[in-house]
Amino acid sequence: MENKVSLSQFITEQQRKHPNNSGDLSSLLNDILTACKKISHLVNQGDLIDTWGNSDSENVQGEVQKKLDIISNNMMIDALNWTGHLAGMISEENDDPVKIPGQYPRGKYLALFDPLDGSSNIDVNLTVGTIFSILRCDEGTIPTTENFLQKGTQQVCAGFVLYGPSTMLVLTTGDGVNGFTLDQEIGEFYLTHPEMSIPGDTQEFAINMSNQRFWEVPIQQYISECVQGSDGARGKDFNMRWIASLVAEVYRVLTRGGVFMYPFDLRDPTKEGRLRLLYEANPIGFIVEQAGGLCSTGRERILEMKPKEIHQRVPVILGAKNEVDRIISYHKKFDLRK
Repeated sequence: MENKVSLSQFITEQQRKHPNNSGDLSSLLNDILTACKKISHLVNQGDLIDTWGNSDSENVQGEVQKKLDIISNNMMIDALNWTGHLAGMISEENDDPVKIPGQYPRGKYLALFDPLDGSSNIDVNLTVGTIFSILRCDEGTIPTTENFLQKGTQQVCAGFVLYGPSTMLVLTTGDGVNGFTLDQEIGEFYLTHPEMSIPGDTQEFAINMSNQRFWEVPIQQYISECVQGSDGARGKDFNMRWIASLVAEVYRVLTRGGVFMYPFDLRDPTKEGRLRLLYEANPIGFIVEQAGGLCSTGRERILEMKPKEIHQRVPVILGAKNEVDRIISYHKKFDLRK
């Protein structure tokens, strides 16, 4: 551990490259990670402290909240609402933007987060995580909903923390992607995965095959070719993975390549997609593109979408550039034939 770069050292060195930076963003990141360390501890305690299982409430999306969903959300809000770095927040677990209490100063950033992504995996002891995105806001502003509806290209910073066999932070501030592992004994993250990148080609895909009958033709075609393997048009075999935890899926793509798909489907054509744009797709898309991959709906670059409301859902196709490009081309051909 003596030769490892700590997150604190890494952030300080990044700040020195930008001497006009006030340091507020670094302090905000520390506040977020303080909450994430607490969440990590609770996740690791499991049922010893009776935090697993469902609560008696639903979130704005109509999903039954896990006990840890609510606890994690409260921890994030409590860690951020008093520090003076934020003008406001939005969370998957809150219907409306979270206001900064009047007795505290307001800062120049907005925080958007999913406090516990993949929480359906909690009770079967699989990987979950926290996703966050940081946007700018005029200092001292009392933000309205419109202030949060910024394109993903306007993100200042994005990251996710993975609560798995080890607790890891994956972070970008627009200058590449780096991964840090938490030393639980001293409570510090250390750089373990510098300059993470996604290879342009892959032979691995992740998708929920149980939804196959609802997919549009372009996804049907792509998956069919993958499944046919070396006997089909692609002439090579593919492996399939599915964890049902976005942070775990994306971490796998970042560390060994692949393509992840949660596409539009026809179960309910009134729903544009399943993943939330502002606090899931945008931060993950920022990370993926900074690592050399692509992130698309199949028809549109996700980071260029103008959000319509804070809990908007979108289809997501991300990962290896050449595979995502292929899937996009299938959508274009399909739309031209309509």
